[in-house]
Amino acid sequence: MTDDTTTRWTVSVSKDTDVAVRTFLAQRGMKKGDLSKFIEEAVRWRVLDQTIAEARAKFADLSPEALDSLIEEAVTAASGANTKNTA
Repeated sequence: MTDDTTTRWTVSVSKDTDVAVRTFLAQRGMKKGDLSKFIEEAVRWRVLDQTIAEARAKFADLSPEALDSLIEEAVTAASGANTKNTA
């Protein structure tokens, strides 16, 4: 049975990485099928980490006060949009 919500990847990793990950999973009682779940979670965390790093870099030149003001403005705008959507 094929799950339409998943995609099969073919990836290559070093033997050391393979052994390390499989050992890590085995020590925690995880099974062979848990490797895919582990990789998906790791990729999601890495994408989030990179996205945060990029956002921080884009705002690095702003003063803390200017950044706080920008955040407050965005929160206010988002709150107003939510109020309009629920009315």
